Amino acid sequence: MLLTICVSLYSTRIVLSSLGVSDYGIFNLIAGVITMLSFLNAAMASATQRFLSFYHGRENFSVRKKVFINSWILHLVLGVFVVFFLLILSQFLFDGFLNIPSERVPMAKTVYLYMAVSVFFTIVSVPFTALLNAHENMLWIAIVNILEAIMKLIIALSLNYFIASERLAHYGLFMAGVTFISFLLYALYTLKKYEECTILNYKYDKLLMKNLGGFAGWNLFGSACVVGRNQGIAIVLNVFFGTIVSAAYGIANQVAGQLVFFSATLLKAINPQIMKSEGVSDRKRMLKLSMMASKLGFFLVSFIAIPAIFEMPSILRLWLKDVPEYTVAFCSLYLITTLINQTTIGLQSAIQATGRIRAYQLVIGGVVLMNVPVSYILLKQGLPPHSVLVCAVFIESIACAFRIYFLKVQANLSIRLYVDRVFSKEIIPAIVILSVCLIITTLFDFELRLLITFPVSIIAFFISVYYTGFCDDEKQLVTNMIHKILKK
Repeated sequence: MLLTICVSLYSTRIVLSSLGVSDYGIFNLIAGVITMLSFLNAAMASATQRFLSFYHGRENFSVRKKVFINSWILHLVLGVFVVFFLLILSQFLFDGFLNIPSERVPMAKTVYLYMAVSVFFTIVSVPFTALLNAHENMLWIAIVNILEAIMKLIIALSLNYFIASERLAHYGLFMAGVTFISFLLYALYTLKKYEECTILNYKYDKLLMKNLGGFAGWNLFGSACVVGRNQGIAIVLNVFFGTIVSAAYGIANQVAGQLVFFSATLLKAINPQIMKSEGVSDRKRMLKLSMMASKLGFFLVSFIAIPAIFEMPSILRLWLKDVPEYTVAFCSLYLITTLINQTTIGLQSAIQATGRIRAYQLVIGGVVLMNVPVSYILLKQGLPPHSVLVCAVFIESIACAFRIYFLKVQANLSIRLYVDRVFSKEIIPAIVILSVCLIITTLFDFELRLLITFPVSIIAFFISVYYTGFCDDEKQLVTNMIHKILKK
């Protein structure tokens, strides 16, 4: 995880320098449009993993085998459909809709085709990664992630060996190649490792396909709304301000995405247990794990995100040679939105575990998607670009409140217990790290101040987390884990 974050952030610096701000903005815009459909990946992955983990908890091998093969066929068909749809969509996007310099449109179309291929291999690899998660095989996932990061770094370093005007096309081609290699690594490993992983002797199971499709369909709607929010904002910003602001927003997405990786990796580890607990009808343990995931997710993002917000100008100057305008504001506001989301991140998994997601996805998805029309209205009124992310902060807060409400209604979550085990435990550590960062940035002002801000605030934060952020049972768990590591 740490290696991947460092390599990915350094790769972004090199790519931005090699492509230039405008071409980097074009790539992020094209990749963003493609990502609007790659939400299928997240939606289908959640559905597949939920069913695999649920029946893993019940130790039902034959059903797990049926789930995998039916899921893979579903993804294969879906991948072909998505690529076909993207090819049709391209006729509309490059006919004056996207704000791209006319001389770069042919290059943008080439990159678009490469990204469409990348989406196909991302979609068909979902059942394999879901199976690895269901078996809690984090080692192979980590190995592939590290290899991906190394390949992307090599690609970034190689760009300077190509003609400047052709670097964007080569970058798109190589990134699609990374996706294909990752697919092969996941597929070949799982086919050899797990008995239920097979793509032969397919037998259509109408009821299972209906359940998978229904669950994935509502997941699809929720994921589409989240991605629609993120990329809808990107398109709105591009329409009003062009590719330079698109580059700034793309960098903010990159920063937030890397920091959420801490929490996402934690969730990959906890999610199978949440699903398995529900599978054996242990609702109490399922809710307890989901609350723990929310709290730990917030902590794992906060210890880097909060100091980063205070030191964002310095970080961006050190990280990037050319910092596009508005990047500081975009990154800071995006991180605040992410921190708010993390306070209920585990509840999203709990809702998935119950299987009753239709009403939840309709309401939460609708709330999140409101960002796009509101952003358009704000920019139409002449407000600055970063106003759209100020709006996102408030809308995310409303979405969090709805998540708590739905889990209370559908899984009998005690709001009082949630406040006691999660919110109240997050407040003191958050105040501590905010105070330390504020004091340091007020008292000191020199180029490498972040070398003081980060270590001092992080140490203070983790001390506060240990003594005030954990409940007694969680503190005992952490203490035992530390003793075990020291003993080894």
